[in-house]
Formats: sequence, C-alpha cells, structure tokens
Amino acid sequence: MDFNKIQNQFASIEQVRDQYLNSNKKAGVSNLNKNGLSFEEVLSSRTRELTEVKFSKHAENRLSERNINLSPEQMKRLNEGTYKASTKGINESLVMVDSLAFIVNTKNNTVITAMDSLDSEENVYTNIDGAVIM
Repeated sequence: MDFNKIQNQFASIEQVRDQYLNSNKKAGVSNLNKNGLSFEEVLSSRTRELTEVKFSKHAENRLSERNINLSPEQMKRLNEGTYKASTKGINESLVMVDSLAFIVNTKNNTVITAMDSLDSEENVYTNIDGAVIM
C-alpha cells in the first residue's frame, strides 16, 4: 500500500465529527439517545466517570481517621497520577500527591488506602508494582 497516495479530505477529528453529525441530520437520524442526551454528552460524562478515582470503604475510613482532606487541585493530580500509572501498565500503584500517599488499583480506578507520609514512622509500601510522584 502506498501511503503517499492516500488523500485525506479532513484536517482534524472535529471536521470528521461535524461531517458525520451533519450527514445524520440531513438523513433524519437523531443524535440524541432516549434520555435526550447527545452522543458527545454521553461520551463526555462516561469519560469523566472512568477518569475519576473512587475510594474504597477502607480508604474512606483511613482518610477520615487520619484527617486527610483533598483539595480539588490535589484530587485532579491524584486522577492524573492514576491515569499515568494505568497507561504504563501499573496495576497496583503508589500515587504520591504532596505528602499524601495513595495505593490505587488502576484496573478498577479505586483508591485502596491513603496515608500522610509525613505522619508515618515507616514509609514502607507493599503490594505495589509501580509508583507515580505528582
């Protein structure tokens, strides 16, 4: 196959999306699901759900016991660190955000436990296969 001969009429993914959406409108195809949401809205919502970490009951208890409160910026960095760990193939990751340490199961996008590493006498983390420092 000669890739030099392939011509692409679209310069961006946005043009492809617009072309697809416009052709559906002309054909009378609805872009809304049964709840009245467009594909883009459903995809955006689902993507947010998949990229935001959840906290196990154990992790919630540890946060409460250790009086750990995450700022929105720290939460964003925790999500980013979890995503980075996942893209590198790490299954059980230590994600460090400032002085906070989180053990995250990246497959389930779930924080398993949390601790303030400055309060810990021993900074020993077991059962992890990678770490991300944010």
